[in-house]
Amino acid sequence: MRRRRAGPTFRERCARRFFITKGVEDVLEEAGDATTRLRRSLNTLDILFIGIGAIIGAGIFVLSGVAAAKHAGPAVVLSFVVAGFACGLAALCYAEFASMIPVSGSAYTYSYSTLGELVAWVIGWDLILEYAVGAIAVSIGWSGYLVELLGAAGVHVPAAIAGSPFAGGGAIINLPAMMIVLLLTGLLVLGTKESAGINAALVAVKVIVIVVIVVVGFSFVDPKNYEPYMPFGIGGIFGGAAIVFFAYIGFDAASTTAEEAKNPQRDLPIGIIGSLVVSTALYIMAAVVLTGMAPYNELDQAAPFAYAFSKHHVTWATAVVSAGAIAGITSVLLVSLLAQPRIFFSLSRDGLLPKRISRVHPRFKTPYMSTIITGVAVAICAGLLPIGVAAELTNIGTLFAFLLVSVGIIVLRRKRPDLHRPFRVPLVPWLPALGAILCLALMLSLPLHTWFRFMAWMGIGLIIYANYGYHRSRILKKRQDEAAAEAVVVNAE
Repeated sequence: MRRRRAGPTFRERCARRFFITKGVEDVLEEAGDATTRLRRSLNTLDILFIGIGAIIGAGIFVLSGVAAAKHAGPAVVLSFVVAGFACGLAALCYAEFASMIPVSGSAYTYSYSTLGELVAWVIGWDLILEYAVGAIAVSIGWSGYLVELLGAAGVHVPAAIAGSPFAGGGAIINLPAMMIVLLLTGLLVLGTKESAGINAALVAVKVIVIVVIVVVGFSFVDPKNYEPYMPFGIGGIFGGAAIVFFAYIGFDAASTTAEEAKNPQRDLPIGIIGSLVVSTALYIMAAVVLTGMAPYNELDQAAPFAYAFSKHHVTWATAVVSAGAIAGITSVLLVSLLAQPRIFFSLSRDGLLPKRISRVHPRFKTPYMSTIITGVAVAICAGLLPIGVAAELTNIGTLFAFLLVSVGIIVLRRKRPDLHRPFRVPLVPWLPALGAILCLALMLSLPLHTWFRFMAWMGIGLIIYANYGYHRSRILKKRQDEAAAEAVVVNAE
């Protein structure tokens, strides 16, 4: 007598459901849907400038001083090297994925194709944290530099409308931060190519300003300020790296534009890796000058470079630095507000968030609904939150995304070695594994309270997934339809 085969166990059912993956072919097919397709309008330089635009900004103009004063001292230069190296390993993994899967969604889409839906949701929810909270931090930094610049010109902005009510000092709301967010949100709704053009102009301004900082500031460098070089030891260098890591999220943002690149197989690897190389070189030079111009323990300032030049009574340089910082931080904010809606857009297109979020504007061909939702939410938070909380949350979200993308490369190389890869990460699995380990080490260097906030955010995301996305997943419905059709054929035979 034949024994009847038992049905799948609970463990097997969970594995099939939570770790259901979207094949690369499925991803490319869905991206071709005319109703949710974005316009391919970006060339190599556009993507390169988007990467540089997102990388160079608050990290060097705002957080470099905090990292030097509280974590690394003059060795903050080494913190930039460590963070840049870890990012370089992750950038190689992003470049392979982006050239192979040129679709909006960045690490979320890559995780869906390798590690399954639950992991993809977690990373998608994490990317929302990364870009949204990053935009909040950057807009607060922008407000600080604007107030500094206006003050140098004799225009004094009332403290009540230029700070967080939770940071002390009698502030009620940070109005400049809110206004810049809403202005850039409107620009992004009007068009991606137009936004990229404005970003390129802002990038040119801030690169020129950094060159001026290095050349002029070098004459005020005092070698005594480099002593002691490592006041907080090796741990301080890694702690500083975890903080300045915020400065390196640009190439991740560049990968979110994959669906809008004209030639993604070529443009994306160049844009991702090129922007990281250029930015890291500028960071290192600027950090050497900053820590040489003033004692490291005096650099915990909202505008550290402006402070360093004012200390040497170079008033014109202070104004130039503030103007360049405003241009630089504006481009970072612009790219962050460009990237975030594309994560919302991808989640919605996959059925994990409401369908209306993935609406594309009939005239401008931009994800206008997700852009408006993001802009309004970021503006409200920027008006209320202090910068320190926002920066730490952004860092842990970015590191987590980089870790999973590095793991995803190893998994997909084993599962689908047959896929065409226009760009290939060398020395797999060793380089991706090293990148994942470095990202984890930097995550562990962040304060414990940052981890608590991060886990709370992840918990909220899992509740939303369990009550909405779990039941409305498009790939699940597709697999069920395929299974039902297959069953009909088998029964007919």
